[in-house]
Amino acid sequence: MTTNFGKGCHLHLIDGSAFIFRAYHALPPLTRKSDGLPIGAVSGFCNMLQRYVEGNNGPDAPTHLAVIFDKGSHTFRNDLYDQYKANREAMPEDLRPQMPLTRAATEAFNIACKELEGYEADDIIATLAVQAREAGGRVTIVSSDKDLMQLVGGGVEMLDAMKNKRIDRDGVVEKFGVGPERVVDVQALAGDSVDNVPGAPGIGIKTAALLINEYGTLEELLDRADEIKQPKRRQTLIEKRDQIELSKRLVQLDAQTPLDFTLDDLETRDPEPDRLMEFLAEMEFRTLTKRIADRLGVEPPVITESPAAETAEETNEAIPFDASKYECVRDASALVPWIAQIYERGWVAVDTETTGLNEMIADLVGISLCVEPGQACYIPLTHRDGAADDLFGSDALAEGQMPVDDAIAALKPVLEDPAILKIGQNMKYDAKIFARLGIAVAPVDDTMLMSYAMHGGEHGHGMDTLSERYLSHTPIPIKPLLGSGKSAITFDKVPIDEATAYAAEDADITLRLWQLFKPQLHRAQVTTVYETLERPLIPVLAEMEMHGIKVDRETLSRMSNAFAQKMAGLEAEIHELAGQSFNVGSPAQLGEILFDKMGLEGGKKGKTGKYSTGADILEDLATEHELPRRVLDWRQLSKLKSTYTDALQTHINPDTGRVHTSYSITGANTGRLASTDPNLQNIPVRTEEGRRIREAFVAEPGNVLVSLDYSQIELRILAHIAEIDALKQAFSDGLDIHAMTASEMFDVPLDEMTPDIRRQAKAINFGVIYGISGFGLARNLRIPRAEAQGFIDRYFERFPGIRRYMDDTVEFAKEHGFVQTLFGRRIHTPEIAAKGPRAGFAKRAAINAPIQGTAADVIRRAMVRMPGAISHLPARMLLQVHDELLFEVPAEAVDETVETARAVMENAADPAVALDVKLVVDAGQGSNWADAH
Repeated sequence: MTTNFGKGCHLHLIDGSAFIFRAYHALPPLTRKSDGLPIGAVSGFCNMLQRYVEGNNGPDAPTHLAVIFDKGSHTFRNDLYDQYKANREAMPEDLRPQMPLTRAATEAFNIACKELEGYEADDIIATLAVQAREAGGRVTIVSSDKDLMQLVGGGVEMLDAMKNKRIDRDGVVEKFGVGPERVVDVQALAGDSVDNVPGAPGIGIKTAALLINEYGTLEELLDRADEIKQPKRRQTLIEKRDQIELSKRLVQLDAQTPLDFTLDDLETRDPEPDRLMEFLAEMEFRTLTKRIADRLGVEPPVITESPAAETAEETNEAIPFDASKYECVRDASALVPWIAQIYERGWVAVDTETTGLNEMIADLVGISLCVEPGQACYIPLTHRDGAADDLFGSDALAEGQMPVDDAIAALKPVLEDPAILKIGQNMKYDAKIFARLGIAVAPVDDTMLMSYAMHGGEHGHGMDTLSERYLSHTPIPIKPLLGSGKSAITFDKVPIDEATAYAAEDADITLRLWQLFKPQLHRAQVTTVYETLERPLIPVLAEMEMHGIKVDRETLSRMSNAFAQKMAGLEAEIHELAGQSFNVGSPAQLGEILFDKMGLEGGKKGKTGKYSTGADILEDLATEHELPRRVLDWRQLSKLKSTYTDALQTHINPDTGRVHTSYSITGANTGRLASTDPNLQNIPVRTEEGRRIREAFVAEPGNVLVSLDYSQIELRILAHIAEIDALKQAFSDGLDIHAMTASEMFDVPLDEMTPDIRRQAKAINFGVIYGISGFGLARNLRIPRAEAQGFIDRYFERFPGIRRYMDDTVEFAKEHGFVQTLFGRRIHTPEIAAKGPRAGFAKRAAINAPIQGTAADVIRRAMVRMPGAISHLPARMLLQVHDELLFEVPAEAVDETVETARAVMENAADPAVALDVKLVVDAGQGSNWADAH
């Protein structure tokens, strides 16, 4: 123990991780110019440390000071519970090299820097706080971490440095409903989804506080659990006692951590100017170096940049593409030096060649690897012998190929090695191919997703586009190799020498793009977007897609027949209204009926001389005549039948009996996922027929489908972004937002609200988000355009913040060429300065993008966290459809799944964005998707 620390001493303990992550998320990415090393978090950390020291130099200045860090991720708590913190997001790649630099920064400021293997920073803080309190001194813990609130009291307080708010006993009671001495009891019951502390299912902070205040301690509560009146709560406390007691051990800080230093070692010390200046100069912090030098009264060092390394652009120019230099690896001995080179470099670009685009049924044909620009190989595995096929009609393998099992055995350790980075273009496809062969590829980088993070909305992200745009190289085209039409072949029929040139070049291009894009992520300030919203989705979506969802073929067949009968009835009605028979599915014949025979207004002929009969034209005509209305109904049924009830049957996998959609991460500029083959996101939900299609999506026997859907998430985000106090308050009060809007706009009391008025307000609420015009709203509500425009004008008068947001967003887009979500996703707006009709579309897209994009980012963050959160449950995430996640769960695990998944979704924005409006998730369950939604 200490000898000098005692009464009159004041110990300040800074939570180092809190400072680091605050600095990382608060500042844009920054790299050292001399070598591209990420230093943004280090810069922010140094600034925060300097401000803190300068701001605490008065009469209440610390006599002792230390910054406490976590050392490693494995602690004694992981030995108690292997799922502890299992669902934590991986550390961003550009933050990892900065962690040791923050320690070096602390020491450069001559501040004690402490960490201990096997223990968390919180345990060290707890031990020091208890020692200082027992010695008669005061303690200020600089952190907002709720876990540290159990230490408050008896001379120990907390300081939230970001809010400059002190947390004393009253602050703890406000947070937990109990005093500091009972915080761990409340936490043990409530659990913690962030740290994956299980707690008592169904019991939150408020309920836990009520129970602890009633029974005094957790132990007393558990001993008397049979006295609890509520049956479910009583059963939970009895059945989950072991889990609750484990949770208490996980949240209880260890105040007896074996430290190898004393409080005396933490005495404050003035910085040593030479040492501090050397570190700041090494980091190339010019402004901070000068400011601190002025404070210390020393001359700032001259900061020079060392010669920059050869750029990726220069490398690509120096090493031209040469297919003749690619190697065909035909046996295990030839693969050995490639694997050795991969281990030496620490990365490899990898690509698979297969017999098709459907990863669930395509066969692996070959694998290509690249470790340096221009150095690539192709490993043929299952190419067919064309000559043998012609002679004997056989399916013989061509000679000179590695057996698949041998190649997989050799590559599996490399592809699964956590020290080797695997680089791909659309890596999700390759990951699924490898997963079917028993290989879990990780960690990965994806050049397609890098491009998307930097250039979303600017251009496409396919390999050919990226190669031509950024490498000035046109890749070998696939069409001449495979052919087209009836004569098209699969890749296994391509001669091996031609396949080698094509496949190895793909890997070569991918590596060059990666070398080019990787440092650009920092310069474009989208590293966090890529590493938290794009790349982590790869394994999540791959698992969802491979699991698929069960579809009942018989239900689809019955619906298809019913739709056909209903379409026939509609055709008869249409023919009667037209006064003659014609092909309802023919736009040309329909145009002649509407505009020539019936003389309806609004007919416009296109370049072919035929009338246009698109949905927008028919919707306008439908307000005047029954026939176009019936045609719209017929078209909708026809689309449902052809696109879903008929086509879905062909998508049922014969091996799994399930439908396996594929999600495109780069499918929409705003960050929304796109579903293809089949598209399960466009199934209509506003019509009875559309909703019925979801009845065909069913759970396996013994299971149910569970739907969790964000409630009005885009309106909530609009209220936050545009700072609409009335909307914020309505959401906070749990009001019917559409009724509230109607009341605000039309001066109608809530108790006198009619469904028609509410419907109009709902159309305006959602229409405004998408930049709807008076013309568009008139069509939606089927009212005169002047009346619709009047509604919109009144809306902006009542909620002026929305107009301000729209104007500011358009101006920002014009100035910068992009708009941004709350999480930093950039959506480029190249058409924002266009003239004519394109200008209106570009402005509407720019206005909507930050709102829809932020909503997309929120659900992406939820999806990334979800597998870890539900890993202890027998639940699977099956589908993502707009703002909804669909799960398949055994009936007995539904309640716990809903509680866990809802907590993840409702807290998905934390800690990156503090929304002013709470996110709310609605839940439903049923034997099929329609019943669950």
